[in-house]
Amino acid sequence: MHKKVRDVMTSEVASVDGSTPFREVAELLMARGVSAVPVVDGEGHVIGLISEADLLHREEFREQFYQEGYQPPLRVRLRGRLSGQDAAGKARGHTAAELMTAPAVTVRPYTSVVGAARVMNEKGVKRLPVVDDDGRLEGIVSRHDLLKVFVRGDDDIAREVRDEIVEGALWTDTSGVHVLVANGVVTLGGQMRRHSDARILVRMAERVNGVMEVIDKLGWVEDDVPG
Repeated sequence: MHKKVRDVMTSEVASVDGSTPFREVAELLMARGVSAVPVVDGEGHVIGLISEADLLHREEFREQFYQEGYQPPLRVRLRGRLSGQDAAGKARGHTAAELMTAPAVTVRPYTSVVGAARVMNEKGVKRLPVVDDDGRLEGIVSRHDLLKVFVRGDDDIAREVRDEIVEGALWTDTSGVHVLVANGVVTLGGQMRRHSDARILVRMAERVNGVMEVIDKLGWVEDDVPG
């Protein structure tokens, strides 16, 4: 059923502390091929996030890793203005603490993938540090990680619907139900005893990650759903 952030996050995540020099942060981003790293305190609590966009305020970063005269993309400049970030202050910053965006937008490992996607959309971010209930870093989840959950093969979806929903429906007889999946669209067909049970099965199939639509072709013997 619905996956949690812990199922898709990266657990081995690079991080820096607030005193890490600007140049070391830049080199870490380039070496790891990532666009941001969490900033943590001495006990592992996430205190901020430092991204490539934050570093672009520094002229030497643009000259060394891009080219002389490079200007940050318009979306980066607009984000800074809309968020009220002190671009001039960041341009003078020398450490992660002076350059980072704080507080960081975070999620818990037990947050649903759908919930994490909503947070990213609402906050306009592409990645979220994952923290425990005390705020300590446990991993990081990116937009790409979340998208992989929804881009699933038909066979994989069909297997989950059959194994966990149809065959897992222990409250009723589902031996007459068959499942067909094509391009993420699930078709439930066959016969069940009660109309209400058929509706429950359809609702459960709709909640499977990667399912685009459920077509209900289930028949029933007893119509116990109020008109």
